[in-house]
Amino acid sequence: MARHLSEKELVVASHNPGKLREILDLLAPFKIVLRSAIQLGLREAEETGQTFAENAKIKALSAAIESQLPSLADDSGLSVLALGGAPGIYSARWGGPERNFTVAMERVWMELGGDATDAQFVCALCLAWPDGHTEIFEGTVSGHITWPGRGLRGFGYDPIFVPEGHKRTFGEMDPKKKHAMSHRANAFSKLVAACLEGKK
Repeated sequence: MARHLSEKELVVASHNPGKLREILDLLAPFKIVLRSAIQLGLREAEETGQTFAENAKIKALSAAIESQLPSLADDSGLSVLALGGAPGIYSARWGGPERNFTVAMERVWMELGGDATDAQFVCALCLAWPDGHTEIFEGTVSGHITWPGRGLRGFGYDPIFVPEGHKRTFGEMDPKKKHAMSHRANAFSKLVAACLEGKK
């Protein structure tokens, strides 16, 4: 049985402004005082895992131990079937040292040889406590790559990803509509059912 979050404070262990905004929006309905890793001046943990879940756990535990508060971390990215699952856990690194997602999206399209293809966004969320206990939840959303990118909303690869059953990219969608179907929302709904029930 998953551990319930009984504490009143929670650290959102992300230094990515786009991810931070989405996670804070998802957590807004709950009676929890939210602290960001940036706000607390926490160090950015080195992501040495081989999976999204491993990297989320590394980041969440690092923040929980350093802050001595429960911490929630996300690791997520784009997985393209024709590229063997790449860029995967290296999604941000495909943008180079500056994490430039315009560069990253162009690289995906070039690697594909200009052919639209099936893809999915994957998200792993890890809730960690200072005593080392962790709970991990994963979610996905399927769709396809489109080119050129469309839309200025969202972040990362959102402008080139069209979710299954839709015509607009994540970059064109109203954030609330994206939140209702995204990989992050999918993982978050599992976390809520297991660890946050009754905190609204």
